[in-house]
Amino acid sequence: MESVDILIIGQGPAGLSSAIYTARAGMRTLILGCAPKVAGDYEIDNYFGFTETITGKELIERGKAQAAKFGADIRCDRVLGIHQNDTGAFVAKTEDEEIEAASIILATGVSRIRPGISNLGDYEGKGVSYCVSCDGFFMRGKPVLVVGEGNFAANQALELLQYTPNVTICSQGKELAISEDFLYRLEENKIPVLEGKIVTLAGEIGLETAQLESGQQIDAQGLFIAMGQASSSDFAYSLGLIRNGQFIETDREQRTNVPGIFAAGDCVGRFLQISVAVGEGALAGRAAISHVKERRRTLLDKEAK
Repeated sequence: MESVDILIIGQGPAGLSSAIYTARAGMRTLILGCAPKVAGDYEIDNYFGFTETITGKELIERGKAQAAKFGADIRCDRVLGIHQNDTGAFVAKTEDEEIEAASIILATGVSRIRPGISNLGDYEGKGVSYCVSCDGFFMRGKPVLVVGEGNFAANQALELLQYTPNVTICSQGKELAISEDFLYRLEENKIPVLEGKIVTLAGEIGLETAQLESGQQIDAQGLFIAMGQASSSDFAYSLGLIRNGQFIETDREQRTNVPGIFAAGDCVGRFLQISVAVGEGALAGRAAISHVKERRRTLLDKEAK
């Protein structure tokens, strides 16, 4: 398993700003994610120091080049889940590998996709969940649905097998974007994939059935939302981070309530501007550097005893 000092999830302004600070400080820094929404051709004319208009794509490319100059490793790979191991380090599972990190900076923005189920809110906490590691235990032996079209949904479905063999994926009418490897594993584990769309849920006390647009009724006592890519909200649920709605709560140094986990940019929900994201990224980078140094000192003290 690859090991780094600081893993940054998100290649937008906050993530790249963090990486510039951490890599420049000599930390083994890995940035994961793919092209952020800001990296488009739309024009930016209110960023400090740029008298000429610059596109989002150009600004991100400059940020990536600067982070790489200091030694940051930048890869297009999507993180599917994160957990903390027995040593206190964090292990991130991606589409391609697993990576251990002493500290993590979440800079994923906000991108949760709603599934378009009419009465979804009525069953949140009553069968509808956004976190397998949080609520999978309560679905032992029960029929469950995972709503999503990509590798994130496939990974969530496979994780649910430790609690129940009755798992089905529903793509919610979207075109499947599941890799061949994940499709093979789903088939191997007999997890069916439906390409229909759930329109409504039913159940008197808690969730009991889901109805597809076609009229088909599916037994489901649990429904896990995993559309698109894993977002900051998904990581917050699984790591036990304090949230304010869809945003992650941090202190003035961008620390979350879990030591070693930091968050910056749009995912913390302050003034959603590039300049603010860059500043928060710098603060998160500095705090993560301090955390890694303190962790090293603690480990050395334990070895010396």
